[in-house]
Order: sequence, then C-alpha cells, then structure tokens
Amino acid sequence: MNAALIFEPLAAAEIAVAFAWYARPDICKGQSLSTASMLAMRGRFDKARKAAGVAFQFRDIRAKTASDTGDLGHSQKLLGHKNRDMTEHYVRERIGHHRVVGRESDGTTRTQAEAFIEKVRSDAKNDRLALPKGRKVALAMREAAAKYLDRLKVEGGKDLKMKRQRLGLHLVPFFGDFPLSKISGFDIERYKHQRQKEAVSVRPRGKVIVRAADKITTAKPSTINRELAVLSHLFNKAVEWGWMDRRPAKINRFSEGQGRITYLTVDQITRLVECAKADGNAQIYPFIVIGLETAMRKSEILSIRREDIDLQRRVVYIPKAKAGAREQPITEHLGEFLASYAAALQPGNPWLFPSPGAKAGHTVDVRKAFRRVVTAAGLDPDQILRHTLRHTAITHLVQAGVDLPTVKRISGHKTLAMVERYAHQNGTHIQAAMDKLQARLHRA
Repeated sequence: MNAALIFEPLAAAEIAVAFAWYARPDICKGQSLSTASMLAMRGRFDKARKAAGVAFQFRDIRAKTASDTGDLGHSQKLLGHKNRDMTEHYVRERIGHHRVVGRESDGTTRTQAEAFIEKVRSDAKNDRLALPKGRKVALAMREAAAKYLDRLKVEGGKDLKMKRQRLGLHLVPFFGDFPLSKISGFDIERYKHQRQKEAVSVRPRGKVIVRAADKITTAKPSTINRELAVLSHLFNKAVEWGWMDRRPAKINRFSEGQGRITYLTVDQITRLVECAKADGNAQIYPFIVIGLETAMRKSEILSIRREDIDLQRRVVYIPKAKAGAREQPITEHLGEFLASYAAALQPGNPWLFPSPGAKAGHTVDVRKAFRRVVTAAGLDPDQILRHTLRHTAITHLVQAGVDLPTVKRISGHKTLAMVERYAHQNGTHIQAAMDKLQARLHRA
C-alpha cells in the first residue's frame, strides 16, 4: 500500500492530461508527441508532484493505463515495449493500487492520511481488507496453448503428444489470437461446424499424404470430441492457474454412436502373422505379435524398454500408458517369444524396437510396413489399421467368455463402459449364450 496521495489542482490536471494521452492516443488525430513535448509534459508533472509532496510518479500513469486496457497487445503498443515480457512486467509487477484520501485544499491533513493508512494495515492483518484483485491479463488462445503445454510438461501431464497435435493442427489455427476468456459457445459451435467439413489428412512423421478422391473422409464426431476435450481441459487449467475467473463457455460435444468395431477373425490373424514373418522389415512381425497378444496401443508397444519386461511374472511395465502407468499381462507364448527376440538384439540398447536415427531412440511408426503386410494378407489397408490389433485382442477376450473387469485390467481402459462396447458386438459368444438360455428353458 503506497502512501496516501494528496493532490493540488495543478498535479491533478497534469495527471489527467497524461492519462488522456496514454489511454486515448487518437485524441491527437494519430499525431505522436515529439520527444521534446513529452519531456516538457513530464517536467511539468514532476514539478506539480513535488509541490504536492506525493510519491506518485510519471511511470505509474503508464503502468496504470496499460493495465486498464485489458489487452496485452494494446498495452505493449501504448508502452512502446519491444516484446510482451516487458509489458507483462509492468502490468503484473509494477502496478500499485493507489488510493486518494483527499486534497489538502479540501481540508485533508497528513494526520488523517496516516490514520487511514494505519487502519488499512490493521484490516489487512485481520484479513478484512477487500483489496482490488487487479485486472487479469487477457491471454490469446495461441499464447495460452503454448503456456498450457509447457506447464503440463512440468506437471507430468498425460497424452501430451496428442494434446499438442490437436492444439497445433486445429484449435490454435481456428481461434488464433482471440482472447481465451472471450471464447463463447457460438465460437465453439462454429469450430465444430468447420471441422465437420474439413477433409482428413494423414500425417505420418509430419508428412501430409494426399488420399485418392474416393477415399477422402471428413472428421468424425469422436475425433472432434477429442479436440473439444483438450479445449475443455485448457479452460479448467486456466481457471486453476488464475488466468481466468471462470470457464468462458459450455462445451456441447457430439453424441457418438457405438458403431461396429473392426476386428480380425482367427483365419485373418493367421494370414497376417505369416505375411509379417515373411516381410523385409524385422520389426513388423514382433509388433503384430505383441499387439495381438496384449491389446497394447501402438505407442505403448514401440516404446517398450527391455528392462521393463519381467518374464518371470509375465508382465510388461508401461510407465506412460494413456490411462496412467500399469503392468501389462502377457501370454506364456509371448513371454517365450520376447526372450528369444530380445536375446537377438544388439547388446547395450535399452529399447525393444531400437532406431538409432530416431530422436526418441526407438521406432515411432510402422505404418508403411503394416500397410504392406495387410495388403499381402489380402486385407484392406484402409480398413485394417494398427489399432485394429487392439480391437482384435479385446474382442477375442470377450468372445472367449472372460469377464469384463478382467478384460479392463488387461486392456488398460479407464472405465468398464469403454470395455462394454466390445461385448455388444455380434459374435459366436452371443449365440452360444442364447443357446445356453434355450437349453435351460426348454429341457427335454
């Protein structure tokens, strides 16, 4: 709390002139003050300030005006700063909350000012002082997204790669420099409408692949919902970190139909595995075998460390799984396969799928090899994807009669509801269950 300010009329007038200049530069019809004029005005202000015996300085007007704009970009222009870091320093660090007790010409005395200050100090100690919170800096979506990702990285946030991708490819390009706190429900609906019309582009390793005209598709409701989930999480974190007082808008997501899950039959699995074994890529066969026998996700498989494989307990530790770290059970057959496969790898490399040229040190994508193997097996590479291996493993677990909680434990899903989708697919296990019901109701 600064000392109480007691302004003489001259000081108040100078402050008004300076404030008007900084807050409304258009009053001079676009003409900027010359350096000499600015120095002269500042000199007159300093004389008035000293005559009034106050601690208020010329730079306080600049900081106060900058904070009152509520727009960091506008504040930067007003202050003439080269970058926003300097502006943020003004707005966040150098702005005091001044309060005028009264004018000396109106009878206000120094004793009264000091008594007022003492009361304020006492109220502050007893938490009875309603000090102004100060205006929050309006972060643009682009800036907020960058800070959001940086903070999540420090906090150990999950699924950062996909959050970065959804922000960088879709959310930030659409909202751009629009203030995060001003995003409305209508803006979100516009985003959803635009995304529904955009063609899906494949970007393996950052390279855009142009699809044939008859195979071009648009974003699915589930895809857009994942992007909206990132925006919703950004809103929540912005409130938690004090960037906003509340969420700016309600996000209505698309309803997602159950759809039919694509999975491989036993015969298709046999053909796929045989073609993978004969392929020139030495990593595609173990990739497919692990996927089919564990239901692990692509990223989880390719990032397996050799030290995380426990053959005695028959588990693979996944430190960065989508739903949090977990131990993945494996079959006896897979355990024997991993033992022989790991033994054939070059000693000293920690990865099960090493790639010396990759930044991560391990292979990050097997898309080209996987499509090649799928085609060789007589299957459609646009229908049978790498994630189909996961669908296949979970579906066969359900069809084998394994209870859903156990399937959830193996698959690593967050909720049981996500596993129930597989139970609703048509399959021999459904018919077998109906046959059992019939046999019980119609005993001979």
